[in-house]
Amino acid sequence: MQAVLAPEPGGPDALVLTELPDPEPAPGEVVIDVAAAGLNRADLLQRQGHYPPPPGASDVLGMECSGTIGAVGEGVTEWQVGDEVCALLAAGGYATQVAVPAGQVMPIPAGVDLVTAAALPEVAATIWSNIVMHAGLAEGDLLLVHGGAGGIGSFAIQLASALGARVATTVGSAEKAAYCRELGATWTIPYREEDFVEIVRAEGGADVILDNMGAKYLARNVQALADGGRLVIIGMQGGTKAELDIGALMRKRGSVIGTTLRSRPTDGPRGKAAICAEVVEQVWPLVASGRVVAQVGRTFPLAEVAAAHAWMESGDHTGKILLRVEP
Repeated sequence: MQAVLAPEPGGPDALVLTELPDPEPAPGEVVIDVAAAGLNRADLLQRQGHYPPPPGASDVLGMECSGTIGAVGEGVTEWQVGDEVCALLAAGGYATQVAVPAGQVMPIPAGVDLVTAAALPEVAATIWSNIVMHAGLAEGDLLLVHGGAGGIGSFAIQLASALGARVATTVGSAEKAAYCRELGATWTIPYREEDFVEIVRAEGGADVILDNMGAKYLARNVQALADGGRLVIIGMQGGTKAELDIGALMRKRGSVIGTTLRSRPTDGPRGKAAICAEVVEQVWPLVASGRVVAQVGRTFPLAEVAAAHAWMESGDHTGKILLRVEP
């Protein structure tokens, strides 16, 4: 099979498309003939040498894909060869084939084509597990999303709106603000010009904050919380170490939750299989109805993976970026 590796840390040109042995499904696994793979910020970190795959996982980049099941391992009864699916991966999506535990494989929602489906697994599982399963976002709550125009943010805005929550988001340009308003955000805050803390606190504070910045925004995020608010940190684009004002957090009876999805086990009550099952039950009907739409900004051939990474790093994109495996 063809697959993308980053043998040495570096920029987009460090990515290498190479030949590797075809995967064989272990018991409880399936092999997917990949149609497309989604890009995620974690892929950039892995390429730079900052985010290695979990122990035992492939060195091939890519944490989500769509495609057709090409082989089924021992003990797998829920999937058959030829089924069109999408999957949440620990690694391996930037390839023509990938082996994945059967519990992390999901059907494609009605009305979504095979390639576009690659934009769904990581964002849907990340958003549902964090803002609903962990933070308990409810109807009428105010959700603050940092970076609403990207793949994670665009999905979070739509899903929260579909659940009856109010949504505020930070944006980097007027064009991205308009894009986020079309998705359902009520407040679009240009972070270079306005203070998101002031704006959100004027609305009573954020019941849930979904943050990909980490250290840089920690203090201000705590300030922006409503009483009983929950701050969920899913990224570290703004650094890894910061001072937490515990007194301010306690006065608000607030919570700070740090999570990762990639390193979770497949099984268990909060494992990837359980998250995928909830996504299929709770989120896929919203996608099938059109209330939540997979936002694909641009698609690149697998051979142009370096250009795809460069485009993501530019910050000019909206929605998801996909890599398409050409027949």
